[in-house]
Amino acid sequence: QVQLAESGGGLVQAGGSLRLSCAASGSIFRINVMGWYRRAPGKQRELVAEITSGDTTNYADSVKGRFTISRGDAKNTVILQMNSLKPEDTAVYYCKTVARPSWRPNEYEYWGQGTQVTVSS
Repeated sequence: QVQLAESGGGLVQAGGSLRLSCAASGSIFRINVMGWYRRAPGKQRELVAEITSGDTTNYADSVKGRFTISRGDAKNTVILQMNSLKPEDTAVYYCKTVARPSWRPNEYEYWGQGTQVTVSS
């Protein structure tokens, strides 16, 4: 089983910062990509940022220049640093990984439970 543990959500005023962390655990053979998605009320889930095993990063246009995704110090950990937060960033943020578990030959998607980020105006 592959599990994702998220932390770091909360309430912040507009212009503030938050740092989200996601750690993947379990019998993992290889992680291809880790990233963050979000779902705002009444909207579809959307990609926020992701980082590949080759350290290529991809960001939603709405967060470019404000958010930074990076690898954490611990293995299979990813950090999302969110600066200059706006009320429209309010959403539930989900960590996602595409990984090959040690007992399977193929890759699968795994999702975290989500963490609430609320930005007040």
